[in-house]
Amino acid sequence: MVHGDPYLSENQSSSVAARVREEIARRRISRQRLADDARISLSTLEKALSGHRPFTLATIIRLEQAMGVALREPGAAQAPKAGDTIERAVANGYGSGHAPEELGAYSRPAVLWLEGTYLTLRPSFGDPDAIFAYCTEIVWDDEDTRLRFRERERTDASFSQHGSISVPHLSGHIYLVTNTSGQYRMVVLSRPSITGEMFGLLTTLRAGQGAQLTPVSTPLVLLPLSTFTEPTFGRVVRGGDHYSAYSAILGKVLGDNYAAFVSQS
Repeated sequence: MVHGDPYLSENQSSSVAARVREEIARRRISRQRLADDARISLSTLEKALSGHRPFTLATIIRLEQAMGVALREPGAAQAPKAGDTIERAVANGYGSGHAPEELGAYSRPAVLWLEGTYLTLRPSFGDPDAIFAYCTEIVWDDEDTRLRFRERERTDASFSQHGSISVPHLSGHIYLVTNTSGQYRMVVLSRPSITGEMFGLLTTLRAGQGAQLTPVSTPLVLLPLSTFTEPTFGRVVRGGDHYSAYSAILGKVLGDNYAAFVSQS
C-alpha cells in the first residue's frame, strides 16, 4: 500500500465489494485471476471483499483498470495527498481535463479502463506463415490531457510507433493514430471484450525494396499482457512457442466479423 493512500468509508467499501463480487460471478473468473490482472495480492482482495479491511483508492483504481468498469459513484473517492506514488495518476485522472474534441473530448475517468500494457499481434509482413508480436503501452498524458500509446519489445525497434488515441462516442471504436510530419498510420479497434481483447485493423506503409513504400492493411489484436504468463515477442513462426494460440486469436478479427476486407469483384 502506498503511504498516505486513502481508505474508502465502510459504506463505500461494502458497495464496491458487492460490485466486484457481482463482476466475478458474471465473468466466471476466479479471485486469483482478478488479483493477478489487477496486480494486487490475493490476500488484499480477499480481506477487502470480506469486509476485514476497507478498500484503498489505489486498489480500486487497479481493479477498475483490470475489469474495465467503474466501481465507485461519482465523487465517492477521496483525492490522495500530494507526493504519493499513486497521486499523479489519481489527481490528474479525476480532474476536469478533457482530450481535444478531435480525439473524442473524453476525460480520464471515462477511459481509465484502457490504460495498461497489451500484447499486440499481427501477421508478419515478411513471412506469410509467421506472426509479429510486441507490446503496446497505453498511458494518460497529463500535460496534453489525452491517452497516448507507445510500442516496445519490437525486434525492428526503429519502426516502433507512438501517438495519440481517439475514443469517440459515436463509432464505438478506438483509434491509435501516429502522425509523423503528416504521414499517418492508424489502428482501428473494437471496444474490449469481456476478457480484455481488442480486435481490429492496422493501416500503414510497408517498406519494400529500396525506398518503396506500399499501403497495407492487416488484422491486429491487443490483449492484456497477463493473458500469457511468458509471452513470446518478435517474429513467431509456425510451430514456435504460442504460435497456435496467437494464430487462433488473430483469426477472430475476420472470423468473428470484428473487421472485413472489401474488394470489387
